[in-house]
Amino acid sequence: MRFVETSQVNALDRTPDKTRLAACGYQCIRLYDLESNCTAPIINFDGVQKNVTRLGFQEDGNWMYTAGEDHRVRIWDMISAPPHCSRVFDCQAPVNAACLHPNQVEIAMGSQNGGVYLWDVKSEVHEQLLPEVDASIQDVAISPDGHYMAAGNNKGNCYIWELSSSPNQHLSTITARVKIPAHNRAILRCKFSPDSRMLVTTSGDGTACIWKIEDFSKWCELVIKGYWVWDAAFSADSKWLFTASSDGIARLWNLKTETKKSIRDYTGHTKAITALSFKDEIVPD
Repeated sequence: MRFVETSQVNALDRTPDKTRLAACGYQCIRLYDLESNCTAPIINFDGVQKNVTRLGFQEDGNWMYTAGEDHRVRIWDMISAPPHCSRVFDCQAPVNAACLHPNQVEIAMGSQNGGVYLWDVKSEVHEQLLPEVDASIQDVAISPDGHYMAAGNNKGNCYIWELSSSPNQHLSTITARVKIPAHNRAILRCKFSPDSRMLVTTSGDGTACIWKIEDFSKWCELVIKGYWVWDAAFSADSKWLFTASSDGIARLWNLKTETKKSIRDYTGHTKAITALSFKDEIVPD
């Protein structure tokens, strides 16, 4: 399937039932049917302006969220036909990143003015953080166990907060934990492993670094010298990592070995790979 000639793909995500793929880029949000031989999108979302930077699905597939440089994070009702925007949050600045909390209610967002937001989509309650002045937030992530939130910026720094909640709260309590000087160039992505024990940060410095959550120390560094590492994704068992880079190659890394080698290259792209999505399941013994 082909997205659009004039835009790079900024983010990909599959629906929870793995039958459809959503992709976003410049003034584009498109939904594809993975079970069809047709490569054309089945839905083009209307009224999208500027660059759409992130998207993702609620765990039941009832709604999708998108973030963009028009300053807004949107909730799209996927049950209605056609899907429509049902809720909007204005970050007052271009939004580079967004991710959904495991509780399926809160969305973390990162903006170009350095703000990190946490928004309760049901109550509209929100909180704003400013971890570093004059630094653009490039990506945000929340651990699958809901205990930590991370944000990486264009100065190569990654900030970690602890999240806690109680039955009477609309929004998680946010407590600053640590600042990690992760890279010497901009961070492009940060993602927690499915077991919530690791965090990967990718950068324009040609590396993907993996950090241990127990003490926030660097566990290993994967090097793709001379190229930007745009994206990364863990396997469900947290033992493998895929990376996407500007040399047009997606790589599979074995994290179980001491050397953490790249064991497979996925070639065929003629331009940079800027986004990837990988979802597998742990098979019981």
